Amino acid sequence: MKLTDYTDYSLRTLMFAALAEERLVTIQEISSAFGIPRNHLVKIVHSLGKAGYLTTIRGRMGGIRLSRPASRINVGDVVRTMEPDFHMVECFDTEHNECVITAACGLRAALSAALKSYLDTLSRLTIADLVVKRQSLNHLLGVSAAVRFVPPDHAR
Repeated sequence: MKLTDYTDYSLRTLMFAALAEERLVTIQEISSAFGIPRNHLVKIVHSLGKAGYLTTIRGRMGGIRLSRPASRINVGDVVRTMEPDFHMVECFDTEHNECVITAACGLRAALSAALKSYLDTLSRLTIADLVVKRQSLNHLLGVSAAVRFVPPDHAR
C-alpha cells in the first residue's frame, strides 16, 4: 500500500507542527525543511485546517499550529481523511470495476482484510507517537524552539 504524496506531506506537516509545540510555524518553514513545494503545502494546510487538525492564523505574525494536542490526533484518521481512495485493485472501485472474475475471486477479500489491518495499525498511533525522537527530528529539520507571540485577536 502506497500513500499519496498528499497524505505523506499531510503527516509530515502535522509532525512538524507537533515538534514546534506552542509556537506558530509557517508553510515556508515546512517547505524548506522537507523540500516540498510551497504551493503544494498551501493546499495541504488548507485541507488539514478544514479537517480540524490545524489552526491557521493569518497576517504578518500568522502561521499554523495543531488545533489540539498531538496525542489526540489519530494517524489512522488523518490517513482516512487525506487519502482520496483505497482502491488497491480494480474490484475495490465498484463503479468502474470491469474485472471478469470478481464474483469468484478471493483476492478482494484478502486485500480488504490486509487494508483493514493496515488502517487498524495506523489507528493505534497518534502524531505524538511519530515524534518521540523529538531532539533528533528537531536537529534534522532545523526546528527552532523559539516561541512567537500570537495576539489573541488573530486566532481563527
